[in-house]
Amino acid sequence: MTSGKTISENIKKLRTKLGLTQDDLTKKADIKYTTFMKVESGTVNKPSVQTVANIAKALGISIEELIK
Repeated sequence: MTSGKTISENIKKLRTKLGLTQDDLTKKADIKYTTFMKVESGTVNKPSVQTVANIAKALGISIEELIK
């Protein structure tokens, strides 16, 4: 299983690569800003499947790509 740190690192890397702010991505992913901050910072190690799916979709990648 992938650690939360890997997911958070991947989110941040992909988000910045796409030139999106944290606020941009939360709106695009339709999730709460506070939830996103906890996931991207690694505070939440096991985000819900729905949250991960929404973030992956907003980044234009599959869930598998996000968590690897």
